[in-house]
Amino acid sequence: MPARLPARRVAGLGTSIFTEMSRLAVEHGAINLGQGFPDFPAPAFIKEAAARAVAANKNQYAPAPGILRLREEIAAHFQRRHGRAVDPGCVTITAGATEALCDAVLALVDPGDEVIVFEPFYDAYVPDIQFAGGVPRVVKLRPPDWRFDEGELAAAFGPRTRALIVNTPHNPTGKVFSARELDVIAQLCVQHDVVALADEVYSEITYDDAKHVPLATREGMWDRTFTIDSIGKTFSVTGWKIGWAIASPPLTAAFRGVHQFVTFCNSTPLQEAAADALADAPLNGYYDELRATYAQRRGRLQGILEDAGLQTLPAAGSYFLLADIARFRVPDDATFCRRLITDVGVAAIPPSAFYADPTTAPRLARFCFAKSEETLRAAAERLVSLAKIG
Repeated sequence: MPARLPARRVAGLGTSIFTEMSRLAVEHGAINLGQGFPDFPAPAFIKEAAARAVAANKNQYAPAPGILRLREEIAAHFQRRHGRAVDPGCVTITAGATEALCDAVLALVDPGDEVIVFEPFYDAYVPDIQFAGGVPRVVKLRPPDWRFDEGELAAAFGPRTRALIVNTPHNPTGKVFSARELDVIAQLCVQHDVVALADEVYSEITYDDAKHVPLATREGMWDRTFTIDSIGKTFSVTGWKIGWAIASPPLTAAFRGVHQFVTFCNSTPLQEAAADALADAPLNGYYDELRATYAQRRGRLQGILEDAGLQTLPAAGSYFLLADIARFRVPDDATFCRRLITDVGVAAIPPSAFYADPTTAPRLARFCFAKSEETLRAAAERLVSLAKIG
């Protein structure tokens, strides 16, 4: 007798586009500019901190909310950056921002509730909403500057709206939401009594005159926002999966009710190392160096893509560039990215994976510049054969 089919909530999920493109890249020996992870070493000071923690036998279960020292350092970091005091008791450590997002949705959303998301959206948002039985309501960001229409956003709010998810700096576009845009979002959330989930994992990676502004700091939002961040992007340790959520006491209580039965806690020595890194980084100039280095990588990849005939869109934050592929005679961006791997030997991500209806996506490809000079040089050598795609 065959096994029962999976639960309806997972039946239509399929395989993540990141998994598919990374697997295809390995099969064809392609240079991977698709999945968003650095291929260069993490800074020595955070690796040394992890080694110290392991050697000091800090290897058993952490408290479910996270070790206090890390929560204190996160609170201090937020206050230094944004001038707002944070109670460490309102910080919860999670298995990366991915867990924090899912926990927050499950803590808020009942079946039939609606959650507003900006499109293109990171691919975990809609499944998280569906796991909770919620209904996503999509508001488009439109190229080239990826602005939203204020009337369209206002119309998305209704009597069943429970939450809104905003990602700034934004993946995949590189947009950094302005203070004015955040104020528009905040006013609507307050008006409709909606809680915001602010995915801010690229908070330290901005360029030129762009400044990251946390949604929680806008008027009326401190008590109705989950601020979600992690060390993965900031310290080039995406595999450590140390994230967190900052929220008001009532939201934190609901959040921890979910968290305790999802992971309960995560890696103790890596939490200890994260605390050391957050304490050391302001003293050793790390954040300025991080932004300067990524700005150089952004310029390097932009030059490579444009030399290959791919016009890039502006990116004020994160570590991705979108390139225009409209001139290629392929049916869609997914086909372009598959052929880029098989015919050229470079991997990118099709942004249609970030759209509720992939056919509405603009013809773009997403490239990651969190890569070493050797990787970028190798990609440049291969992209000279881009004409193979047609």
